[in-house]
This record gives sequence, C-alpha cells and structure tokens, in this order.
Amino acid sequence: MATDLSSLLKGGIILPCFEATSRKQALHALSEELGRVTGISAREIEDSVMERERLGSTGVGEGVAIPHARVEGIDAPIGGFMRLATGVDFEAIDDRPCDLIFMLLAPLSAGADHLRALAQVSRVFRQPAVRDALREANTVEDVKAIICKESVETSI
Repeated sequence: MATDLSSLLKGGIILPCFEATSRKQALHALSEELGRVTGISAREIEDSVMERERLGSTGVGEGVAIPHARVEGIDAPIGGFMRLATGVDFEAIDDRPCDLIFMLLAPLSAGADHLRALAQVSRVFRQPAVRDALREANTVEDVKAIICKESVETSI
C-alpha cells in the first residue's frame, strides 16, 4: 500500500510521457485533462492551482512537483500524473527541474482529506525506486503497475 495511489487516480488521468517547455504549459495540460474527466472548467482548475503556486512552489525536490488546490465541483480528492520528457523549472527546494508531476485536486470542504491525500502522494514520490521506475515508464499501464498496485492486482 505504500506505493498505491489507485484511490486518487481512479477517474483521474495519467500522461506517461508529455512534452512541455514550462511549468505553466505542464499545469495547463494537466488542468485541461482533469477538467475533461471532472467536468470542472480547465480554467478554474488552472487558476486555483496557479494561485496556490504563487504562495510557494510545489516543487518538493528530486525532480518531483505536487501542484494542488481545492476546487468546487468534486466530491473526493482526484489526481493526475504527468511525466515530462524533459524537466521544467518549478522553483523546487533543491533547484532541480521537475519531470514527475502529480496534480491533486480536492473538494473545497476537504481540509483533512486534502492533507491526507497530499501526504499519501508525498510518501510515494519520496521513494527513489518509485521515481526511477516512473522515469522509465512509457505507457499508462507501466505507470499504473508502479503507483496503482491495488487496482492492478484486483483487475487480474
């Protein structure tokens, strides 16, 4: 369970190898895709995430960024994962470009759930083996096998 994000990616999105040249471009693409699956305006998602980014970078180090926001219109936390072909500047705490990005959206009313989901994502991406494996993953199935073990095991 330590590497499982199935609950956050159920109904979410996975972009296993995306080309972006900036943080804004990456966040825009994730907002568009999450907007498509949630029915929330991509602009609303992007504005909420960018507002949070202005408070402080979500680049947590080791090439990982966890942009997040609370938005109206969803009932439970949902996520979107993107691996960039080339890392972009997220003003990370270690100044490394970020190539592994997990966008987390939570309901407006989800104070504790939002924090628990952030902690869950952080625990997964803190593991060097997970980061290394994700950097080698080229398909949605590859990514799911790494960070959605629970859903992969139950579908066999």
